[in-house]
Amino acid sequence: MARAFSRKGKGNNIRYAAKLDTVERAVVAGLMEQVHALVAPEQFDAGEAGASMGAHDDDFAAIVSGLGGLGMGVSISAEDQVPDDRPVPPDARSFGNRDPALERLLPAGNRADDQISAEFRRLTEHGLRQRKARHLESAIKSLRAPGSGVELDERAAIDMVVALTDVRLVLGERLGLREDADVDRLEEELADMDDDDPRAHAMSVYDFLTWLQETLATAMLPGAHPSA
Repeated sequence: MARAFSRKGKGNNIRYAAKLDTVERAVVAGLMEQVHALVAPEQFDAGEAGASMGAHDDDFAAIVSGLGGLGMGVSISAEDQVPDDRPVPPDARSFGNRDPALERLLPAGNRADDQISAEFRRLTEHGLRQRKARHLESAIKSLRAPGSGVELDERAAIDMVVALTDVRLVLGERLGLREDADVDRLEEELADMDDDDPRAHAMSVYDFLTWLQETLATAMLPGAHPSA
């Protein structure tokens, strides 16, 4: 069973540690890999990424491959989503034929002017994609590290928080969670669904990611008391 992130050590030796079993780490890492594929610049070499993110860890890779798909059956690929007939609010609309999830990750600079928005994207999007990809690569590497849990230094902790934010944004978009009321709506719908409904599993993963991120962010607060 997972244990929340806690802060330990002092000064330059501060670390943030959580206990996650191999399956839990594989689920989170798998979802991060899916988001990485969505957000990384087009010329990004996936083979090189695997090496830099610790693809040499054959045991971990074998476990992930045995889960029946990255994210343990939770897909955030646009092609795998059930069509949603509810109207999409302006802040989640796609840019042309663009995946709506990318609008969450790479928002327009000016939604009222398409020309200004396009120029903003041209000037900033490549760099933003690179930064998000690096955060995800760092987080995946931490999740793949040997051991029975996850331990992060300050830099890796920041990367993890940002990576978890991006995964939650994409998964939330796939689940139709675009405003607070959508969470209540989905929970009501799930109450009448079979336990094997894919959305029920995806929502449980979303809740787990939210909890994990909140415990890490709380441990990073200046007032958090480090333990020995």
